[in-house]
Amino acid sequence: MIDPPWFLSDDPAPARTSRLDDARDWRAAQAELAVKLARAAQALGALEAVMSGDTGMIRRLALAEVEAMLWAEGTPLSREEIGRDLMAARAGSDRQVLAKARWALRRLEGQADPRQLRSFLALHRVGDAVPAGRATGEAFDAAARDLLSRLDDAGLHPLTRAAMAVTLWPLTGLSGPEDIAEAASFAARIAAADLTALPFTPIGQAGRRVWRSQGGSVTDRLDRWLEAAAAAAHHARAEALRLDGWAARARDEVAHVKGDAPARVIAALRATPLMTTEMVAQQIEASRDTAERVLARLHGMGLIREMTGSRRFRLWSAP
Repeated sequence: MIDPPWFLSDDPAPARTSRLDDARDWRAAQAELAVKLARAAQALGALEAVMSGDTGMIRRLALAEVEAMLWAEGTPLSREEIGRDLMAARAGSDRQVLAKARWALRRLEGQADPRQLRSFLALHRVGDAVPAGRATGEAFDAAARDLLSRLDDAGLHPLTRAAMAVTLWPLTGLSGPEDIAEAASFAARIAAADLTALPFTPIGQAGRRVWRSQGGSVTDRLDRWLEAAAAAAHHARAEALRLDGWAARARDEVAHVKGDAPARVIAALRATPLMTTEMVAQQIEASRDTAERVLARLHGMGLIREMTGSRRFRLWSAP
């Protein structure tokens, strides 16, 4: 039997956490950090402007975000290995970790409504073991209702609401005590509530400072969150622009090559983070032999990367 979180019980809240669920403190912190909030929102707006319709870049951002979440949990897994697993390539990592990576990636890309927490956390799957520390049954539903109502009633900007969610989540019993990905994925989705071209707000490597609480006041926690969101948005925008620059330079370098297949391969690899030779062949509407020749030539020119280091099931990407 899992005890209910303190804010669902009749017992007085511990003094150490008594202010973390108080919407007045979060509104006060938001007002105090209004300039930082505006800068973070502006950085996300600039990122969204270069991301509109770019599903490949959204996948790249999501892979990087999941990689950071798993590292914060102490289960390091590279974004390349996550990508290989999604494409049914062989991977030697823990299958449970890969399953969590697949779940988080799908959520960050927009699957499932974060307000429907049972569905969002995939708790409808029959036969899955319940992680130690997760509330079940009515206790879970009550904790979910309470968290969502507190977030709704707080009247906060989506970024502030996400910071509040990450702070309260470990106190709810909605996830096991060592789980970071579930709370981080939920927060990333609700932080993007005002965005149209981005299904989630990236936090990136700076997430290690905010997903695992390091204590401090509500203002301290929100300050760290806004700094992380702004930094991640700037980094993601720079990466999108870097890929555009790579594609332009690569097209210039193959301009002398007969035919348009090289340019079409470059466009395909700009649009998709990882591709097999067969995927490239289909994308450029050419034979597999043609795709292999073009990929080998681009690789020899140093314009693209081969990710597996093997001769079978090779995976290609932009550098």
